[in-house]
Amino acid sequence: MNKKEIKDDLLNLLKENAYKKGEFVLSSGRKTDHYINCKPVTLHGFCLHLVSTLLLEHVEKDSVAVGGLTLGADPLVVGVAMRSWNSKDSSRLNALIIRKQAKGHGTSDYIEGPLPDIGSKVTVLEDVITTGGSAIKAVKRLRDAGYEVNRVLSIVDRQENGEADILMKEENLELVSIFKLEDIVDDTNSESN
Repeated sequence: MNKKEIKDDLLNLLKENAYKKGEFVLSSGRKTDHYINCKPVTLHGFCLHLVSTLLLEHVEKDSVAVGGLTLGADPLVVGVAMRSWNSKDSSRLNALIIRKQAKGHGTSDYIEGPLPDIGSKVTVLEDVITTGGSAIKAVKRLRDAGYEVNRVLSIVDRQENGEADILMKEENLELVSIFKLEDIVDDTNSESN
């Protein structure tokens, strides 16, 4: 499959399996008519392969790992890391999972995975960006641990009044999204759901 076919297939899978129209409350407490839950897509083997292929193309070339806040980013970081080891065009990446809270036992670490050398570059992955809060939490944990983070990659940007873009700029981050909400919500899809 070429890149366009992969992107088209993934978009159709997101429309069919991740998008719902109705009345919903987001984790931020906001109400919305458009809900996107990428987990039915990212936890499906073939779909994760498509997502990982597209995300891998945007990981910074000098990154040594990809990381993200648990739970939404868990399959993404593992999928992209695995895909990188199967690609001759990519550096080999490891996966880092960032806890929302330090574990209450053992080392009390926030970051799980094979930790890279301090100063190494890590790219943060996110399934859906709304305000950018979850991604920024992951970025701050990684930066506090001594890693360089310059880019956040997402599957879908919900386009919440540009809030994520503003927050990313404030944190000196580049936001790259494969799709925007407007790509997923089209006239046909929004009427059928």
